[in-house]
Amino acid sequence: MKTFLQEAKASSRVLSTLSGAKKNSALRAMAQGLRDDKKSILQANALDMEAATQNNLTKALKDRLFLDESRVEAMAIAIEEIAALKEPIGRVLDGWYADAGFKIEKVSVPIGVIGVIYESRPNVTADVGALCFKSGNVAILKGGKEAEHSNRAIASVLQNVLEKHELPKGAIALLPDSSREGVAELIKQDSYVDLIVPRGGEALIKYVSTHATVPVVKHDKGLCHTYIDKDADFDKAIAVVINAKCRRNGICGALETLLIDEVIATELLPRIKEAYDLHNTEIRGCAKTQNIIDVHTASEADYATEYLDNILTIKVVEGVEGAIAHIEMYGSQHSEAIITENYTTAEYFLNTIDAACVYLNASTQFTDGGEFGFGAEVGISTNKLHARGPMGVSELTTYKYKIYGNGETR
Repeated sequence: MKTFLQEAKASSRVLSTLSGAKKNSALRAMAQGLRDDKKSILQANALDMEAATQNNLTKALKDRLFLDESRVEAMAIAIEEIAALKEPIGRVLDGWYADAGFKIEKVSVPIGVIGVIYESRPNVTADVGALCFKSGNVAILKGGKEAEHSNRAIASVLQNVLEKHELPKGAIALLPDSSREGVAELIKQDSYVDLIVPRGGEALIKYVSTHATVPVVKHDKGLCHTYIDKDADFDKAIAVVINAKCRRNGICGALETLLIDEVIATELLPRIKEAYDLHNTEIRGCAKTQNIIDVHTASEADYATEYLDNILTIKVVEGVEGAIAHIEMYGSQHSEAIITENYTTAEYFLNTIDAACVYLNASTQFTDGGEFGFGAEVGISTNKLHARGPMGVSELTTYKYKIYGNGETR
């Protein structure tokens, strides 16, 4: 581990001074490399999918794990989009002359060595590797064992490109010891690692946050809510909440709890149930919900659960204040939405809710680096420091002050 991390640290010094043109050339080659080697990537993914079936992984987890030609192409396009982003390193963020006469510049620089721990989704290997490279950072990647073959195949493509461009192979590398003990060691290596980004289940986030001595930016659970206000457009509301739950229910931006103003519940709930029945969504509701439609009983534990499955809880609330109170109690500060045509109510909700992303009349499934124009994201940060929401290349930088003097003394 020590030798591996020493190589990573040495690689970070090379990347920190790499020109934008050279980085972009390598990134475009990585995208093409994924296309050229898609056969081997899909063969590796087939091994992971076979193991997933043998290990009885859920349908949602299998969906996150699965790759086909279109998903490999999507990975390649994401890397090309990252290459096309403006250069994040060396930007003068501010500048001024001090009273003493020297010039000060506040300049963006890479963070250094970033360890990312993630589960299930092999596209994260390509996305994170490319984002870190673009922002001049070394990426140490630790994917889940369920995607082991896929991650190795993807990382191999990226590393082959680095070598062809005479760049250190260690700039994008899989953690050599992917066991729990290896992770436990990595998150304490603050002499070599500058940031840890855990993205995965609640147990992983808690473990890393509790035991790391390296700074951590959490990609915590997405316990997302949508509140339908009494002044909502019903057709718009139904379209949004169906998409938010059913487009892909295994992602962190998927809707988990639907909140409905009691003023419209009797009229709207039957229409909502009819729409969800078409998608075979299991609904669990509060007592007021059950008085209107035939659904399972929602327990307190249900409201605190990120299902990542085709299961939805519904609660009837007393207006926007009731919705806000519920979200404050159960939300994970990821993504929350309101459906309303009332501007005053909308602004009150958006300004009051404490979350990384707050939506008006739109699906929470848009919480995604690609949808935000970042190409991809390292994760969806639920931290308030140093980054919040989708972490793109700008969030993978820090800054330093460059002072230009001419013999000034104090």
